[in-house]
Amino acid sequence: EIACGPNSAVEHVYLQRDSDQAFHVSSIRVHQDRDSRFTGHHLSFGAALARVDTDVSLHAEGAECVLNGLYVISGTRHVDHHTRIDHEKPRGTSREVFKGILDGSGTAVFNGKVIVRQDAQKTDAVQTNKNLLLSRRALVNSTPALEILADDVKCKHGSTTGQLDAAALFYLRSRGIGEDAARALLTRAFASDVANRIRIPSLRGKVERELGERLSGSAAGASR
Repeated sequence: EIACGPNSAVEHVYLQRDSDQAFHVSSIRVHQDRDSRFTGHHLSFGAALARVDTDVSLHAEGAECVLNGLYVISGTRHVDHHTRIDHEKPRGTSREVFKGILDGSGTAVFNGKVIVRQDAQKTDAVQTNKNLLLSRRALVNSTPALEILADDVKCKHGSTTGQLDAAALFYLRSRGIGEDAARALLTRAFASDVANRIRIPSLRGKVERELGERLSGSAAGASR
């Protein structure tokens, strides 16, 4: 549980690297006061089965929430991310970006919901989920959702799931980069967009090294 007082700024990093035989279930609950800023980074790299529930309440005027998520799944592993951002008061802002990379027979679920209460006028909310499938057997279920009860807001959401961009892959190969190296480069760039948002240098470096280890074999062995 995290309580953000008035005018406070909190950056929270959740890094899950459990054994591939482990079961991992966790809950993160955030309560934000007036003009507070909460930034959460959720990174799921391990466990046979993992689920993370994140519930953020923007309980006072002017609160700002940023949620960044990244999950890397391989083998027969499964991960669930369920998020709920509740705008209760006016002039709140939220930005949510979750990305997934799935290989082998890995599966994932993203279930995100943004609620804008009737009193939460002038809310500005954006929710995005993007997934990269490196195997034909990988599967992801993505359900972003908005529940808007106010009439003076700016809100949008979206979800995309696909394989590596064929045009980008062709461009790299036309510059003399081998296919395996090109796939690895594009996959790493997709993931690094989220990892680079961590503002703590030592922790960002640890995440980048973990990504290098996790993705070294995945892109090269991806289904053509």
